[in-house]
Amino acid sequence: MAVSLTAASLAGAYSPAASAEPAAAAPAEPAAAGTAAGNSAATCVNSVYGAMTSAQRVGQLFMGGINAATPDQKRIAVLHQYHVGSVFLAGRSTKGTQATKTVVNGLQAKSDTVAGHRVGLLISTDQEGGRVQVLSGPGFSTMPSALVQGTWTTTKLRDSAAVWAKQLKAAGVNLNLAPVADVVPASLGKNNAPIGAYDREFGHTAATVTPHSDAFAAGFAQSGVLATVKHFPGLGNVRGNTDTTAGVVDSVTTPKSSSLTPFSSAIKAGIPFVMISSATYTKIDAKHQAVFSSTVIQGLLRKTFNFQGVVVSDDIGNAVAVKKVPPGDRAVRFLSAGGNQVLTVEPNLIPAMVKAVQARMAQSSAFSKQVDTSVHRVLAAKQKAGLLHCG
Repeated sequence: MAVSLTAASLAGAYSPAASAEPAAAAPAEPAAAGTAAGNSAATCVNSVYGAMTSAQRVGQLFMGGINAATPDQKRIAVLHQYHVGSVFLAGRSTKGTQATKTVVNGLQAKSDTVAGHRVGLLISTDQEGGRVQVLSGPGFSTMPSALVQGTWTTTKLRDSAAVWAKQLKAAGVNLNLAPVADVVPASLGKNNAPIGAYDREFGHTAATVTPHSDAFAAGFAQSGVLATVKHFPGLGNVRGNTDTTAGVVDSVTTPKSSSLTPFSSAIKAGIPFVMISSATYTKIDAKHQAVFSSTVIQGLLRKTFNFQGVVVSDDIGNAVAVKKVPPGDRAVRFLSAGGNQVLTVEPNLIPAMVKAVQARMAQSSAFSKQVDTSVHRVLAAKQKAGLLHCG
């Protein structure tokens, strides 16, 4: 999220070349075995998808927010009613790993059953460090800010991130909406409201941010927790915070800016999720906010950078940046632009969003195909996370 203060991959898949000292080379996997594993995973995803109802499929497109410390049962009921496949733990909880695990177990117990097996929920949070650490208390380390993490060696950061990821895993969290890959120029610094004001950047140049962002993600992969690089194509050159401000514009970043290097590096290394910014980038697509831009998502992210994972929105529930767009239209526009998973910290907007998506599916076969592709991408991430069960 652009800033979660207001909102109260897997192991072996991520191996950034620049993130740390070289590790011993693993034995090469026989090509046939690798192909068989890939085919098996695809078969599992197709099997689960085929057994789902249309409503269950649409539910996979959403991630709804629940307060990590005091979950609202009415909001949980909305998530359950609309088959929402992912949950974002929002706000702040100081109750520790065991209390969080109890909350997560309760959520997982209500996840949908498909062909006799539960399709587990992706449970995410913002565990960056410093002023953006949703979960703390017994069992959780106090994480320093990214600006401090950026002064560490990449080996120290990767090892520390692996520990932080294990703590999340112990709490039942399988997806972290981090690392922040935004490059905030030193000349802008604290005047950058979403990132610099909270020391959320690893540094002020792509040369510093890239290896540290990669090291953070590699540590999470090492411990089997999915990571998310954000906020593509970068919030480092803006002044306003999209969570609290309308009309946030980046008039600096181009498709070839060095500030995109941390994102391209993460993608090459296998990052499973990329979060899209809600700012407008005048030198990439002046007519649309990035979250609603096919030029940004399908052009720059998919075609230029060849990202094959899940594209998740920044919060488009409570964020002021999207307030002028009706909730249903927000979901449809994001998915039409090539996005895969809608994040809303306010679950009560999901009914309107789901109905709008279903209405568009009934009108457009092209949109329906996009939805199918998005559901498959989300299910593939779940399969890697061990949340699908196929014989």
